Amino acid sequence: MKKVEAVVRHFKLEDVKNALTEQGIHGMTVCEVRGYGRQKGHTEIYRGTEYAVDFVPKVKIEVICSDATLQTVIDTIVKTAQTGQIGDGKIFVSEVANAIRIRTGENGEDAL
Repeated sequence: MKKVEAVVRHFKLEDVKNALTEQGIHGMTVCEVRGYGRQKGHTEIYRGTEYAVDFVPKVKIEVICSDATLQTVIDTIVKTAQTGQIGDGKIFVSEVANAIRIRTGENGEDAL
């Protein structure tokens, strides 16, 4: 099993969720995050005063999937979240040792 963490723009969340659902991927965790990458934030002007925004607001989507569906999840997120502009986000993939469904006690991929 793999854990896919995708940090994307806020307005792409619904598109990514719908695209993953169409691909048969069910279940995800979403949280609002703030951070910066190479662009190191940006500056904005509010009422004539310029100020720095060091941490850019993003959304982090976490999906646990089988090894067989990993590439589908990655391809779907890239295709859906991409705008071609700086700040589109990143995808991180890591190994998941086990998953347990609390209600039934199922283990591994059965718990997904």
